[in-house]
Amino acid sequence: MAVHYQNYVALGDSSTEGMDDPDGRGGYRGWANRLAERVAASQGSLLYANLAVRGRRTRSIREEQLERALEMSPDLATLFSGTNDVVARKFDCDAVLTEIEQMHRALIENGATLLTFTLPDLAPVMPLARLFSARISALNQGLRSLSTKTGAILVDFANHAVASDQRLWSEDRLHANSAGHERIAAALAHALAIPGTDATWMEPLPTEKDPSLVQRVGGEVKWSAVYLAPWVGRHLLGRSSGDNITAKRPELLPVDLGSN
Repeated sequence: MAVHYQNYVALGDSSTEGMDDPDGRGGYRGWANRLAERVAASQGSLLYANLAVRGRRTRSIREEQLERALEMSPDLATLFSGTNDVVARKFDCDAVLTEIEQMHRALIENGATLLTFTLPDLAPVMPLARLFSARISALNQGLRSLSTKTGAILVDFANHAVASDQRLWSEDRLHANSAGHERIAAALAHALAIPGTDATWMEPLPTEKDPSLVQRVGGEVKWSAVYLAPWVGRHLLGRSSGDNITAKRPELLPVDLGSN
């Protein structure tokens, strides 16, 4: 018998906020919204809050979002963090995992079914990501062990090649595009055994012709100018993409199944 969820709270950074999955109204939809819609559609209703803010590292997520999430008494929660820690100048994997474990235990002990997932290999999407491969691998291994200890449901995207298909990523190469967000939502819904879900999210995209050398070089030049340079500039100045940004859905509200 399927579990009936009443309150879903999403915690995290830009991925959970929904970048880069436009909602058509000037904001972002994202996998968390899509998951909420799937759950609500399967059971008739759902209250949903999204506390995620772009640019946040794991410690900030714990300090800024956890207490508020617990106040909402979620029986379903998602937590995805670590990307901003991985790409920082200094990365303390043990410290990040300790913060994540604290959030896992607090949410689960408060009565939530908790979903999380690993970060896929970004090298096929962004060659520069090879610099962070060891960090991503260490974080993912820690998340696997941690989820086993805490009882969180882990979707291991790192073990599925389709998660690294560039066609599921936006032009900035750090966020999923709309198709990617839909895949994530489908995977999480399947992990929850939501009626009507299946494992088709694991299937690869159709094979297509590889881009030419000229196209690849042109793509790298454009990406470096449009996305990499501004990102480096912000970090050198100690700024974040999340400065002056607040959560898009800070309160539990009914999921509107007629809006998408």
